[in-house]
Amino acid sequence: MTAAPVSRALLVALALLALAACGRKAPPSPPGPPSAIIYPHVYPSR
Repeated sequence: MTAAPVSRALLVALALLALAACGRKAPPSPPGPPSAIIYPHVYPSR
């Protein structure tokens, strides 16, 4: 095995790991304290 496939596999693994960290765990919520929300509605989760 040469160094090129190993470095390419490492690069792909790092890219996948970086993209996996971008996901959000919860749906979006309105900004501010709950007592200040005048009209609550569902925010899109893109």
